Amino acid sequence: MKKIGIILFLLLFPCSVFAEDFLPNAKSGLLMEFSTGKIIFEKEKDLEVSVASMTKMVAQIIILEDIKAKKIKWNDIVTVSQNASSMGGSQIYLETGEKMSVEDLMKGISVASGNDATVAMAEYISGTEEKFVERMNQKVKELGLEHTHFQNCTGLDEENHYSSSYDMAVIARELLMKYPEILRFSSIYEDYLRKDTDRKFWLVNTNKLISQYEGVDGLKTGHTDDAGYCLAATAKRDDLRFIAINLGESDSKVRNKETMDLLDYGFQSVKMKTLKKKGSIVKTVSLSKTEPKKIIYVLKDNLNVIESPNEKKNYTYNIKLKKISYPIKKGVSLGIIQVKDAGKILSSVSLVSNSNIRSLSFFELFRDSIKGVLFGVF
Repeated sequence: MKKIGIILFLLLFPCSVFAEDFLPNAKSGLLMEFSTGKIIFEKEKDLEVSVASMTKMVAQIIILEDIKAKKIKWNDIVTVSQNASSMGGSQIYLETGEKMSVEDLMKGISVASGNDATVAMAEYISGTEEKFVERMNQKVKELGLEHTHFQNCTGLDEENHYSSSYDMAVIARELLMKYPEILRFSSIYEDYLRKDTDRKFWLVNTNKLISQYEGVDGLKTGHTDDAGYCLAATAKRDDLRFIAINLGESDSKVRNKETMDLLDYGFQSVKMKTLKKKGSIVKTVSLSKTEPKKIIYVLKDNLNVIESPNEKKNYTYNIKLKKISYPIKKGVSLGIIQVKDAGKILSSVSLVSNSNIRSLSFFELFRDSIKGVLFGVF
């Protein structure tokens, strides 16, 4: 009854979201709408705390980054070092000298939170864990995060290894936005490694919300003595996806329950509004010396905003275009359109050309000038 009362109150008064309303037992937490990055709820969002295996989300970003760049492949075979096989904590029980594919190691990281699998991949990509961690910290800097620093790639407790709920949400959003293939792994509830061997290993997802909450398909759990029980959960229903961060709980069941309550609030109190649909024409500019003679800027994706009940918005649009250079390829970003309310940017989408555009050759320009003279264009 108390929960229902809180939800009804927040539906009527959406601005009144206080830290004690959700995640009462957590050190820090946050609820973010995925497509816009809008923060729906926050509690001590910049508090620097241990985040345990949620650290591995940055390792996953780097692995998927290298897959996309074709520096490594899913079927590459990794030979496990003694260092990797000696990792304690959560593991898939790799043995020194064992060979396993990148895909199966990623499965071991994403489903079982394997420390040994993470170190094996770090060494495969960068040679040593230390060099891989340098790359992780560089990635954090690229994302503009100020409350995160890593000492290892696993999240095992170590001095000067920390993050915040806000930084973790941004990292989770980066992972989901740029590398949605992560969901192929994080949504697995159970599977097997070494299926056709006498060392067949049963994987069960450490994220129990996969089977307990409608729409959850990721993303990463964590637990150490210093960090307590942590969770980055993401759930999608219809057009809405949320990222919920919960840090520093003392009990895994409480962590899961409070995270589900937070997701409930998101889905019950927020709606997606599409202001302009993908492909909509935003601006047309006449050109000379090109084919075709104009550039039509269209939306690369739907232009969405997130609204809460009883909110009154006065949306304005701001267009920022890049300097044009030819040839222009259809679908390549040429600028952005921003949605603002009271000067605050709520959402932005890339603008692209709806066709290929090329410069006319000298012969074509000469031909057109002759036509102009003959037919009185000039």
